[in-house]
Amino acid sequence: MVDPIDPVRHWYENEQGWPTVPGDPVRLSAGVRFDVLDVPAEAGHAALERLRGDGRAGLRPGPAAAGFPVALQRGRMLLLVAAGSAEELPGLLDWLEWGTLALDLAAIGAGGLIDAPPPPAAGRPPAGRAGSQGAAVWLRPPGPGREVEASLPTLSATGGRGGAPDLVRLVSTVATECHRVRLLRACDRPPADLREAGRTDAQPFARS
Repeated sequence: MVDPIDPVRHWYENEQGWPTVPGDPVRLSAGVRFDVLDVPAEAGHAALERLRGDGRAGLRPGPAAAGFPVALQRGRMLLLVAAGSAEELPGLLDWLEWGTLALDLAAIGAGGLIDAPPPPAAGRPPAGRAGSQGAAVWLRPPGPGREVEASLPTLSATGGRGGAPDLVRLVSTVATECHRVRLLRACDRPPADLREAGRTDAQPFARS
């Protein structure tokens, strides 16, 4: 039963028709209305920029813009995709020849949960690029009503009706950016022996 005192749970259950689970904080059930791609926020932002540049992401600026919902939490980006997409991800990555690489790209499907971002407030813009270090926040909130499925990336050849890219293109773009971020982070990290030498050199000289 929905707690009428909890406006967050009320908004998701009554206005969006999204199932939640009991407890605090409010959490959303994946695999019913949507699945989720969980990626590093840096890779996610770069992927969205590439898709926007191609004119195929349905990601025009502004809180009321069309496009699929996207949330941020603790340095991660959560991209909502069509229900059932989590089961397709391993096969898609293999087909795209990413299956043998560690990409820090995960999918949350049936039985999974995500923290519910607070509903978008009237007159308040969505979260900025950095998002939140703790609680989940909407970078691109879902539109009003109960028709989120129409906006979600799917395996359909035309993608979502709301202008979202098809799932194959989204996964390909996100995987490419995840790999790029992983390589950049590896280049920024010196080898273990050099890091150890740096710590040794930084020690103060002993005084007699």
